[in-house]
Amino acid sequence: MEDDYDEYRRWDGDVDVEADDNDDILENPEETLTQCLEKFSSADYIMEPGIFSQLKRYFQVGGTPEHVIELLSKNYIGVAQMANMVAEWLILGGVAIGEVQSFVENHLKDMVLKTFDPKKADTIFSEEGETPAWLTEMIEHKIWRSLIYRLAEEYPDCLMLNFTIKLISDAGYQGEITSISTASQQIEVYSRILKNFITESIKTSSENRQNTIQECAKMVCHSQHTYVFTLVALQVLAKETNGGVNMKRFSQEITRCAQERNDVTPITMALNGAAPYDQPCAALSSMLSRNALNPADINVLHKHYSSADSPPVSLLRIPQFLELLVQALFKPGMKLNPEYKPKYIYLYAYSASVYEVTSGKKRKIINKDDLKSTIQAVDKVHSICNLNKSSTELIAEVATIYHCIRYPAVAVGLICWVESTVTEPSFFKLCTEHTPTHLALLDEVVTCHPQLHNIILKLFVSLFESKQDELEILVHLEMKKMLLDRMVNLLCCGCVVPVIKYIEQCWHRGDTDISLIRYFVTEALEAVSPPYSVEFVDLFLPIVENEEITGTMRCDGENDPVSEFIVHCKGMTI
Repeated sequence: MEDDYDEYRRWDGDVDVEADDNDDILENPEETLTQCLEKFSSADYIMEPGIFSQLKRYFQVGGTPEHVIELLSKNYIGVAQMANMVAEWLILGGVAIGEVQSFVENHLKDMVLKTFDPKKADTIFSEEGETPAWLTEMIEHKIWRSLIYRLAEEYPDCLMLNFTIKLISDAGYQGEITSISTASQQIEVYSRILKNFITESIKTSSENRQNTIQECAKMVCHSQHTYVFTLVALQVLAKETNGGVNMKRFSQEITRCAQERNDVTPITMALNGAAPYDQPCAALSSMLSRNALNPADINVLHKHYSSADSPPVSLLRIPQFLELLVQALFKPGMKLNPEYKPKYIYLYAYSASVYEVTSGKKRKIINKDDLKSTIQAVDKVHSICNLNKSSTELIAEVATIYHCIRYPAVAVGLICWVESTVTEPSFFKLCTEHTPTHLALLDEVVTCHPQLHNIILKLFVSLFESKQDELEILVHLEMKKMLLDRMVNLLCCGCVVPVIKYIEQCWHRGDTDISLIRYFVTEALEAVSPPYSVEFVDLFLPIVENEEITGTMRCDGENDPVSEFIVHCKGMTI
């Protein structure tokens, strides 16, 4: 009989009890027996993973087989088996297998989230002695990985969850781990996630890159040590010839996100190489910490950057500082002291036009060829914007502005000025032109500066979705058509996918008048011509094929633009 039970205790899944445990059992056999019987009396304990180790303990202290068999069978309810039976009934009743599976999985997730105990979870390793096979199998399924992510957010100190996060990362699913606080506690896991984000930001198209960067920034800014580690890594990568510029941009976006939460100016200045330049560093740190410009600090910077031995231009190229300069020079209502205005303009133009050729740590050449002309252009447009002219009065200045728009510094400032002007609640109510001159100026910016397309599209979208309650319905409709014309111009200048994606969103949301979508399709079809990219066809063809949108635009035969576009696209897919 004893031999039979020796064999019984060697069933698969059984775990040897450590020597210390054996000593405890021999010292307290009655207590051990009581503990085992209590567990055997619980519902469905025969289904528990630790059943075999408890049976071994029970028999070692002299437990009787008859008693344990009676307890386990008496308290067997078979909840899992009943759930399986109900699932089979649902499938027999006509419910899809996938739907039933989803229902069961979601219910299990909810139950785990309600009843999860991190202390009990941590005992899994002490009882099992190694990684449980079921855990390794569990992380192969996305739904259970998502459950681990949620639990890890709620219980960051749970050792079992931290270990599971590492298993998930080792299995190659680090791309799914974005803002989990647990990941920041494990440098190996965090490094993999960061590497994945950097790779994605390089591979993705420019219109999607911003979303990737923002997601990464949220994770990086989780704590100070993750922020510093990431910024240092990106600073090293930024020195690489291939892709270094992208890494610099990446670090700037992360710094922007961090600055919105806390003052990270000391870290920014330390990593920016400003330490050897005491006075410029102190002046910049003061303004960045307060997020406001100061004439005294501007005077210090101007003095150093107008000297023969000027500090590196990279110190000025901090996005937060440049945004403060743009707002001071171009935002309506900002008052500048006439004595300091040339110094603001000088620093802004210097940061935008001067570049350095370096060799190691020593600078070889500081090129200022475009500095004077940039200063003149910024000064001219600043003077025009500062007068706050109406659309009609602005027409006389269009030629001057068009000449200056070719300077990127002017283009960025002009966008700031136009946005502040046209977003005033009463702007379109008082405007008498079909196309305000302010927005017509942006068409020229679109033509000259492709890198500013997304910023301008964002402004157009904001205006298109604004309520404009003071306008009559027909006037508001005409305003939206005018904005659609601006979007078509963006499309013609190369901002194709973002524009089409936005129109597709308007169509799917159902909150845009169908006549406006029809108007956009009409204008776009007149502007585009083959060959078309696959991505463009995938986005635009379903809109063009929609009967509600283009039904009235089609003629008998295939001579109309709609039919010609559809036929051409269908030919591409064959």
